[in-house]
Amino acid sequence: MLQALDRYYDRLERRGEVVMPGWSTEPLGLVLELAEDGTPLGLADRLTARGKPQLDRVPKWFSRSGTGSTPFFLWDNLAYALGLGTKDPAKTARDHAAFRDLHLRELAGERDPALAALRRFVEAWVPDPEAARALGLQSRHMALNLGFRLRGETVPLHHRPAAAAHVERLRAAHEGGPEGFCLVRGARLPLVRLHPKVKGIDGGAAAEIPLVSFNQDAFTSYGHDQGFNAPTSAAAAFRYGAALNALLQRGGPNRLRIADSTVAFWADARAYDASVAEPIALAAEDIFGDALRDGPGPAGTTDARETQALREALVTVAEARAAPDLRPDLMENVPFFVLGLAPNMARVAVRYWLAGTFGSFRRALDAHAAALAIEPKPRGWGAKPPSPARLLLKTTALAEEFDNIPHGLAAEVTRAILENRPYPRTWLAATIARLRAGDDPGRGWHAAAIKACLNRRSEREMLPVALDPAHTDPAYQLGRLFAVLEAAQRTALPGVNTTIGDRWYAAASSTPARVFGPLLRSLKTHVADARKRGLGGWIEPKVAEIMQRLPPDLPRVLSLEAQGRFAVGYYHERGTRPEKKTDSPTTTGTDPEETPHG
Repeated sequence: MLQALDRYYDRLERRGEVVMPGWSTEPLGLVLELAEDGTPLGLADRLTARGKPQLDRVPKWFSRSGTGSTPFFLWDNLAYALGLGTKDPAKTARDHAAFRDLHLRELAGERDPALAALRRFVEAWVPDPEAARALGLQSRHMALNLGFRLRGETVPLHHRPAAAAHVERLRAAHEGGPEGFCLVRGARLPLVRLHPKVKGIDGGAAAEIPLVSFNQDAFTSYGHDQGFNAPTSAAAAFRYGAALNALLQRGGPNRLRIADSTVAFWADARAYDASVAEPIALAAEDIFGDALRDGPGPAGTTDARETQALREALVTVAEARAAPDLRPDLMENVPFFVLGLAPNMARVAVRYWLAGTFGSFRRALDAHAAALAIEPKPRGWGAKPPSPARLLLKTTALAEEFDNIPHGLAAEVTRAILENRPYPRTWLAATIARLRAGDDPGRGWHAAAIKACLNRRSEREMLPVALDPAHTDPAYQLGRLFAVLEAAQRTALPGVNTTIGDRWYAAASSTPARVFGPLLRSLKTHVADARKRGLGGWIEPKVAEIMQRLPPDLPRVLSLEAQGRFAVGYYHERGTRPEKKTDSPTTTGTDPEETPHG
């Protein structure tokens, strides 16, 4: 995981969204040009049209307090760099002395001509306002930061490759970590004692939480202290921390919230040509994120949509490329990563870490959409399959509040979706519990979830997408029968406030032998009342058709799985349009149950 995040940092760096460890973006308003022998040739300002100093990437790996003298390397303000200041001459002298000592020590024996020129300049320079004015320093420049460059060059010398090596060494020495074998880089490097903190995880008590930390001796080994138990170089720690924080940025395209989990996802297309790698990665991430988010649009994981998204992403960058390189299946083998995080006290828990290809995740999402398919479509389902968060909200949460989704269930379900494996039984249990607690089984959300859970977990006859009158499972047929009995009551007593579904669903779905006897006896009354109104001719044939598929002795108790099949049978039957015409000789008009039950 840390290695994948470390690689993602490279993408951020290419897009200019991060800076290297030990560097910072700061205003740099002046540049002093040097000859190779260190002679100062003149000052040039780097001010914008509004008089503001231009921002530049400069070496900086610590924050400076106002009391000590801690110079920055290869740049600083005029007090440090030239020994010129107007507020406190004594402190200015100390600051410049510190700047001089640092550069003489660090650049001793330096062979790079620009860095050697700076060492010679520092060695020879004596703070002198008149000499500075002769170089072009003006009073309006006194608050600016100063950099250096070699004569004939256009960029400051801290951009030279030779400077980066000094910066890395000084930064490592400043952080003081011992050298060890970095598990991310696979090399001996200075290790970090405290890993970076992560921001953007919802629900955390703290705003920033370390991803790797050791707060108890029981978690440590071999006498190591804190982060040395998970040896990671300072550079790698910085990179993975910066990458993860960028992924978890609130409102960012690579971040999702699924109940109590915060999910980050990204693609790694560096194996492709540089001109198309980034568009391919972005297209894969867009399609994946869209499939797990709610929102308008067509079905989220169809090949047509995938093809269109990739075509749009590539069209502007690949006009000159050969046609075979533009195949829509380019993304299939792109490595793809999904990281689920959740707060845990003052730390962060990794709920799951999934590494695969975009193709494998796409197929898993397709399979999930197929598993959820049910007819008729549940109320409020939308044009594409609901997100995992919305699905859990509708099927498991009391009063449909996110905080009431069972703790940890979202992570289990999301992992099952993305790995295309059986859904957790806890989801089935929570969904059936909500039905027994009073959720409306006629909405269809619960039936869709139950069907998906059972079909992936069972080797028995699969539950159908739509009504299957010939299905052999007794619990499924009992659910159908219960829906018919409920419809018979509504036909006989239109406008009844409390139906048998409201009163007896929980008992009928768990202990059918105790409930169906009284209900079937009352059916005769309902049929008689309906016939008085010229309705209900369909009731008895439908009941008879279902009863012939049931055993003579109804089961006394239904297991959790059987209760699920009962729920699906109930929903299928309730959502089915009855016969247009009944065979009852008393039927003279249109039966109100000719409209769907649901």
